[in-house]
Amino acid sequence: MKPIWNNIKTLDHNSNSKIYKIHSLKRLLTLTIPHFKKIGLAALCVLLVNAAELIKPYILKLVIDDFLINKAPQSMFYSITSMGILYFLIVALGGMFSFSQVNFINSAAQEIMKDLRTRVFNTIQLLPLSYLDKTSSGRLITRATNDVAALSEMYTDVIINLFKDVFLLIGIVYAMVMLDIKLALISISLVPIMFLFVFLLKNKIKNNFSKMKSLIGRINGFMAENISGMKIIQIFRGEKEKKQEFLKLNGEYFKSTLFQVRMNSILRPASDVFQSISVAILIWYAMGKIYNQTLEIGVLYAFTTYIKQFFNPISDLADNYTTIQSALVSADRIFELLDEEDTLENLDLGRPMEYINGDIEFRNVWFSYNETDWILKDVSFTIKRGETVAFVGETGAGKTTIISLISGFYPIQRGEILIDGININEIKKKDLRRNVSVVLQDVFLFSGDIAKNISLNDNIDIEVINESLEITCALEFVNNLPQGIYSPVMERGSTFSAGEKQLLSFARALAHKPSIFILDEATANIDTHTEKLIQQVIEKVSKHRTTLIIAHRLSTIRNADKIIVLSHGEIVEIGNHNELIKGKGHYKSMIEGNSFKEVI
Repeated sequence: MKPIWNNIKTLDHNSNSKIYKIHSLKRLLTLTIPHFKKIGLAALCVLLVNAAELIKPYILKLVIDDFLINKAPQSMFYSITSMGILYFLIVALGGMFSFSQVNFINSAAQEIMKDLRTRVFNTIQLLPLSYLDKTSSGRLITRATNDVAALSEMYTDVIINLFKDVFLLIGIVYAMVMLDIKLALISISLVPIMFLFVFLLKNKIKNNFSKMKSLIGRINGFMAENISGMKIIQIFRGEKEKKQEFLKLNGEYFKSTLFQVRMNSILRPASDVFQSISVAILIWYAMGKIYNQTLEIGVLYAFTTYIKQFFNPISDLADNYTTIQSALVSADRIFELLDEEDTLENLDLGRPMEYINGDIEFRNVWFSYNETDWILKDVSFTIKRGETVAFVGETGAGKTTIISLISGFYPIQRGEILIDGININEIKKKDLRRNVSVVLQDVFLFSGDIAKNISLNDNIDIEVINESLEITCALEFVNNLPQGIYSPVMERGSTFSAGEKQLLSFARALAHKPSIFILDEATANIDTHTEKLIQQVIEKVSKHRTTLIIAHRLSTIRNADKIIVLSHGEIVEIGNHNELIKGKGHYKSMIEGNSFKEVI
């Protein structure tokens, strides 16, 4: 689905920033449309609360002028007692409507955040690998957590309060004008100066928020990277260096947050100062009027109360201004991610292929990750269904890249990749990947249990999981665990050995019943006993399947139907082991140079 908002582009960077800021605010408000009923009820409650706030000073004004100063006769319906009861009812109703408003707006805001968080996660899931290769995980994590939290604060605390404060200000100005227009003008005379003061600070606040968001993203990425690589850090005693790196990042973030605290500490006291000066000016002007008996004391009391009520929302606006700036910066970052929708993988687009035979053909394929440095150069080969084909070559020759291209992770620049005679770009990616299973050198297991790690979805029966575990020789060690296939898996499978994780990875690949079975250095990090088990597994699973192998163990590739030898992104030899060993080519040189590991 295309985003409903179009990106606004302009050559001028500063104007683009301002336009995009307004654009982001409109988009934030657009998110409230499905929740208009709750927000509308909250807004109605706010208006009723504002009405209560405006009526209270006027009731006290009547009591002071009519009953305390002028000693007006009291009746059943118009007396100090009746005014006290009315004042109490106004306070009670105001409290009730305030309680309702908070519940309505918070309910709507949390629903908006839930939907937005889901959109962010769905977008991240469908981002192409080319995007993820260039973007740190910390930046994406920050958008899904810190930035969404900043928007949550804006929806729950700012939007409805902004609505409340604006209408309260309008109501206060109207009430003051009705009482005395000259006093009203004197009361609000300092407001333009205060707004000028806030305006001068706004750019500093916004720029600092952008810096803070960037730094917290870097900190999140740094923490995630270091936690994942803690074993390496400890082995090579890199704790001191990593600590220094973190202290530098943390120091920069501290400085930016300290600056923000200072900015916040200026706005609220400044508002209080302007309020006190306005009250002082009002009293100085009004005392002469009261002395000349041209102004009632109750009116002065109402005005001083209204001024305090007037500057309270002004102070709130000053406080909320920083929250709004933070939210707009976060909104820019979130919408920047969501606007990647045009580049997201559409897993349902293309020709449906429920079953793939497994014929693979590369026709003059050229590929580069950065559009300049060619990883594959004019690569052509054909693999028939049921064949076992090994790819060998030095590091960086392009072996793993070929595997990624067969899985449809990257588009090629030139040439054509065919699966069962059909261009891979025309095949629905969901169907393509359903028929391709990959076993990687670095096995990734998710937190949960063994069964969930093997199935990864709810469409695989327990019988299939057990059968896959049995075929891959993993059932024995799984059954020895206290809870069998429901035994817990810690983060990244840290409680399993490398061999056990690899066997589970084989079971996961097999459980999805692939037509194309890919082993990418799957035997590189395992012991001899486990490798012999995996050799048996490969023999079993490769029957009637197209099997592609990348390995540095000679025993893993010796029996392959075809060995494709790569060097610097080009195919230099193709043949089986016996054919290649008889020649004097690259493959034989690799064997004589001990490039392969042999099982003892």
